[in-house]
Amino acid sequence: MSQRDLRDPRDHREHGELGAVLRYWRDRTTPQEAGLPRGGARRAPGLRREELAQLAGLSVDYVTRLEQGRATAPSGQVVGALARALRLSEPERDHLYRLAGQAPPTAGHISQHIPPSVQRFLDQLGQSPIGVHDAAYNLISWNPLWAALAGDPSGWRGRERNYVWRQFTGLPSRTTHTPEQERRLRTALVSDLRSATARYPDDRGLRSLIADLRRESEPFRELWASHAVGFHKADTKTVHHPEVGRIVLDCDTLAVPGGDLRITICSAAPGTEAAQQLALLATLGLQTTGTALG
Repeated sequence: MSQRDLRDPRDHREHGELGAVLRYWRDRTTPQEAGLPRGGARRAPGLRREELAQLAGLSVDYVTRLEQGRATAPSGQVVGALARALRLSEPERDHLYRLAGQAPPTAGHISQHIPPSVQRFLDQLGQSPIGVHDAAYNLISWNPLWAALAGDPSGWRGRERNYVWRQFTGLPSRTTHTPEQERRLRTALVSDLRSATARYPDDRGLRSLIADLRRESEPFRELWASHAVGFHKADTKTVHHPEVGRIVLDCDTLAVPGGDLRITICSAAPGTEAAQQLALLATLGLQTTGTALG
């Protein structure tokens, strides 16, 4: 990108370059790179607007207005979703934030950026339900099988997408835990949030989340006060799906160094009933929405 492309972001917005750069990056991103099937004949190799909107969890009309320069000030959450959908590098992501009049994530603040190399790794695991959370456990990305299993999160807003909030405030979930599983999970989540406060001391969203959890949830308040330390271990989850029934899956949480991403992967051993149920879910697609894999 030339020096001209890195001038004052206000100049970019005045000349509609936010829309221009979105169109350019959309045109250069192939469906395969974005984790989508290529489909039938295409007039251009890049993503369609409908596909970018789907990947970013936005309406097609809003993406159109952004590209046409009729919407010039998207929120930070929208910019982050577009950057992930377009597989932008960190410099490109930061450039997009500036074009939108937003400050790029900095040290001391939680990043929701998924590096393209990590996204390619996730794409290769597409036969398993996968959800990606940031360091505060906000759900920032998921694949279609995760949505089919857990309920489509695309309509959730704010705290509804926060895994810790859902765990401690009783929001609906298709998953049940044994008392021991719940104890281990909650202890690990609280321990992770405490560690995140040390790494991201300037993140107001994280501080607000913890303050609200301490006010709303007695179990969270007690674990926070006890300075409990826990670690995520491989475990099973029992999911009660409205179409497929009871599914017992192995679930592993992987940590990505640097950005502090948490990747949850659910799987089933080949030949088992759970494997057959996942295969059925992959063909059924989304049936019901609004509940979460807890």
